[in-house]
Amino acid sequence: MNILHAIILAIVEGLTEFLPVSSTGHMIITAALLGIPPGDFTKVFIVAIQFGAILSVVVLYFKRFFKGLDFYFKLFAAFLPTAILGFLLKSTVDKWLESVTIVAVTLLVGGIILLFVDKWFAKNEQHSPDEDTISYPTALLIGLFQSLAMVPGVSRSAATIIGGLTQKLTRQTAAEFSFFLAVPTMFAATAKSLWDDRELFMAQSDNWGILVIGNIVAFIVAMAAIRFFIGFLTKYGFKAFGYYRIIVGAILLILIIMGIDLKIVD
Repeated sequence: MNILHAIILAIVEGLTEFLPVSSTGHMIITAALLGIPPGDFTKVFIVAIQFGAILSVVVLYFKRFFKGLDFYFKLFAAFLPTAILGFLLKSTVDKWLESVTIVAVTLLVGGIILLFVDKWFAKNEQHSPDEDTISYPTALLIGLFQSLAMVPGVSRSAATIIGGLTQKLTRQTAAEFSFFLAVPTMFAATAKSLWDDRELFMAQSDNWGILVIGNIVAFIVAMAAIRFFIGFLTKYGFKAFGYYRIIVGAILLILIIMGIDLKIVD
């Protein structure tokens, strides 16, 4: 992977991390289309690049992170399911990261679900958006939904927002809590990935530079993407993202059926 590859993947990450379209899935697809050479660093980069994007949440919602310990306890409750399952299933998840087929199927299925989400939870929008209404059981359940996103293509954002909607949160409140939950989740995922594969950086110091540049680009792009998503979601809902996912998933499945090799790692 070179610096240009890193910048392109970072732009994709920044644009898609907080949209319900799966940033990991899009990075896997992009890496395959770019013909990025196979290797463990590609998998590490796809996980660690998300750290830059989540820093944008801390900057944009800076004051919200100083509301009191109750806020952090709720985030911890929501983070716990993914932390436990991620630790237990890391090797399996790493294998899933190699499969464009999994991404194609989950994009397609998730897109169909998003077509109906606005109708299913229309009554939620009658409530006032306020994350203070999130209880500990609600936070834990949202965390269980988030754990579904360990499967590439599911979308952490989509899973957590839908999880919030099932608990009668508004789209805005569910989306913002999803943003906040991304911070501990992606920080932990990045830290674990870097630690487990630290030899990659000890053996080749250039990898650090590529990762840093990628995170900076992802941070800048994600700042704009978050502002766009909240406004779009509040006004238009999920249907457009559903159609987008269906189109991308269908195209990928057609390419796979045609025998076009989209595998990015050995």
